[in-house]
Order: sequence, then structure tokens, then C-alpha cells
Amino acid sequence: MVTIDTGNTAWVLVAATLVFFMTPGLALFYGGMERSKNVLNTIMESFFLIGVVSVEFMLIGYTLIFGSDVDGVIGNLDKIGLIGTQNNIMDGVNIPEMAFVAFQCMFAVITPAIMSGSITGRMRFAPFVVFSVIWSLLVYNTMAHWVWGGGFLAQLGALDFAGGLVIHILSGVSGLVLCLLLGRRRGYGRMPMLPHHLPMTVLGGAILWFGWFGFNPGSQLAAATGTDQTVISHVFLTTNLAACAGGFFALTASWIKYGKPSLSLTLNGVLAGLVGVTAGCDLVSPFGAVMIGAICGIVMIFSVDFIDHILKIDDPVGASSVHGVCGCLGTILTGLFATEEGLLYGGGYNFLLAQLFGTTVVGCWAAGMGYLIFKGLDKIHGLRVPNRIEEEGLDIYEHGESAYN
Repeated sequence: MVTIDTGNTAWVLVAATLVFFMTPGLALFYGGMERSKNVLNTIMESFFLIGVVSVEFMLIGYTLIFGSDVDGVIGNLDKIGLIGTQNNIMDGVNIPEMAFVAFQCMFAVITPAIMSGSITGRMRFAPFVVFSVIWSLLVYNTMAHWVWGGGFLAQLGALDFAGGLVIHILSGVSGLVLCLLLGRRRGYGRMPMLPHHLPMTVLGGAILWFGWFGFNPGSQLAAATGTDQTVISHVFLTTNLAACAGGFFALTASWIKYGKPSLSLTLNGVLAGLVGVTAGCDLVSPFGAVMIGAICGIVMIFSVDFIDHILKIDDPVGASSVHGVCGCLGTILTGLFATEEGLLYGGGYNFLLAQLFGTTVVGCWAAGMGYLIFKGLDKIHGLRVPNRIEEEGLDIYEHGESAYN
């Protein structure tokens, strides 16, 4: 009889709790970046997804990701409604499968919440919830199986330790598509649209940074052996170093480019570093983590400017740059900086090409499916709020409440 490892179980549940805390942190981060008339709507989009996506994941999402593989494409329905998981102990790590379900559920929750930053101030609340559920069901679950459930990308050698491919590229690219299809906010480019409460954003960013120590190290799923503890310590360090480098170099780049060190761009730089290192945090050295964080922090500054001012796509919080662009960049850079298989360490081109292929597949899947789901729902019921509601604010009209009275 297999015995439950209490240390591993406790670690996974603590990590799940940290990742859960990230979604309220994301809500505060986005809420502070939005204008005061839309802050409750922005926060609500993240909070409500905790409930609705958790139920979707329990009913069908988990089995589609981690059910027995069907031709490398999707999991079967043998775990629908979590059938057979209640008393099962996972081989190798000796934790209850229910603990693993809880941990993975938190990943499923935060992924569509990331997209909400791209559509603030423009999209009806109810259609956003419907979009998020359909997107989670069709897009996230399928992609997670391809990478984490034994699907074809995993079989081809693409690696994603904690969600660079599955979470950040997927949500960032789909968010960019939503920005493009919804169109710009009224007054965009003609009037200031500044963050209404940057201290709230700082708090949210700090919560996200804190939660990332469950997000990345928790993906080891074990802490009992010396090997596990070495990996967790390594991942903790690379995660933090990438965040620090991303914030520092984003601050420096914004200072040089705009003449002043921007707090909001520095915070986005921290997140850019965290996003960039997520795919390969177990594979790169501390030096590699600093390099990935620095590159992502700098590229994020120019990506935000390019999307806003050259492409003229209105992404209010820069989510597509932080998560989409830096997720792609970090996943590819893992193919360079991985100490065993990376190109710069003599590992050849195979691993780099696998990362490039995985990034391309995820980007195309996220863009194509995001477009199709949006267009289908838009034909059934318009997704954008009327002009009057957009001008006066979504908080009152969508929720009947105001953040500040």
C-alpha cells in the first residue's frame, strides 16, 4: 500500500494557496491601473472567475487535461467530475490526487483572469464571463493537455515547468486579439487615461510576486527529498532573480526612453521577468535567470510602446506585452540558457527548435480560437458596452455600485 507523503502534500497545498492568492492580487493590480469609474468591474472580472472556472475545472477541465491521452490531442473522460481521484495517491510524489487537482485548479483560474486586463472599460460583464468559460473549456484545457497532460507538444520535447507556454502566452495572445476586435476605448489617444490608484497596483504587484513563489517552486510537486529541496531552492532563486532583473532594467529603460523612472512600467517589468523565467525556471542558472529577466524587462518597454503607438491597439495595462510577448520570449530563451540542453551550453539546436515550435503552436492556437469564440459570441449578443455606458463608467451600469462615494 502506498503511503501518503505528508511533507509533499503540505507543500503542494501551501503552493496552491499561494497561487490562489495571485488572482485577487491580479484584480488589485489591474484595478489600480484602470480609471476610477471602471475599477469595480475590473476587479470583479478576476474575482468571479475564481468561482466559475473552479467549477468548470472540477466538472470537465481536469479530465480533459489529465485524463488518459487520446492521440496526443486531449484527455479522455475517465476523470469527469473528478471520478476516481478522491482516494487516489499519485505515483512518484505520493500525494493525494485531490491535492494536485487543487493546485492545477488555481492555474486554470488565473489564466483567463490575465486576459481581463486587456478589455477593461469596454466589454460587458456577462459576455466576458461566457467568453472566459468557453475559452477555458476549449482553449486552455486543450493546450494544457498538449504540454502537461502528455499531449503532442510534450511528446515533441517542448518543456514548460510552470506555465510560460500554457498560461502566459495563451492568455497574452488571446488578450491581444480581444483588444483588436473590441476596438479602442472612446477618447483613446485624445485624452489622458491614467491609472487611478497606483498604490493599489503596487499592492497587487507585490501579491503577485509573493504568489509566484508558489506558482514556480510549487510545480516541483514534492519537497521531501534532498533532490526536491534542491530544485525548489533553485527555482525560488531563479524566479526572484528574474523578477529583480526585469524590474531594474524596465526602470532603467523607461528612464532613458521617457526621461523619468516610471513606477507602473517598473511593476510591469517585474512581472515581465517573472513571466519570462516561468517556463524554464528549473533549467536555467541564476545567471541565465538574470539575463532572461533583463531581456524581458527591456523588451516589454518597447513592446508596450509598439502596440500602443505603432499598431494603435488599446491594451490598457500592457497585459499582451507582459504575458504574451515576454511569455514567448522567455520560452524561447530557455532554449538558449538551459544549462543541460540549451544552445549556449552546447546542447545543440533540438531543444531550442522544440521551444520555438511550441511557442508558435500556442500563439496560433490562442489567436485563432480567441478570434472564433469572440466572433461567435459577438453575433449572438454584442460584447462591447454602448457608448454612453463606456463614457460614464461600467461600475454603476454593470454592477450598480461605485468604488468611491
